[in-house]
Amino acid sequence: MLVTEVEFELPKGYVDGAGNLHRNGVMRLATAADEIYPLKDPRVQGWPAYLIVVLLSRVVTKLGGVPEVTPGVIEGLYSQDLAHLQDLYNRINGLAPTTVLITCPHCGQEHEAEVPRPGG
Repeated sequence: MLVTEVEFELPKGYVDGAGNLHRNGVMRLATAADEIYPLKDPRVQGWPAYLIVVLLSRVVTKLGGVPEVTPGVIEGLYSQDLAHLQDLYNRINGLAPTTVLITCPHCGQEHEAEVPRPGG
């Protein structure tokens, strides 16, 4: 069975306007539309770094008791939490580099090596 949603816990948590802390949430797998439509967003066109904010606001379906996860909510995350969600997004969508343990034929030492993604 394909798992399409993943629960997460933010390292620090989102603090809403009332001072409530929200740490637990759910992220769903991204669709092609999730990666394409934000490119039309004027905020992304004017500032490409904003892409991750719009993208995460589309795939984070729940964050504690926050009624709706909007780009404004993602903007309000602490940097450690934003990095955590970016890493989770990459892992669940198969975008994170794969590493394997290899043994050097010359010295016998084991090392981790990154395996490039097909087409990457």
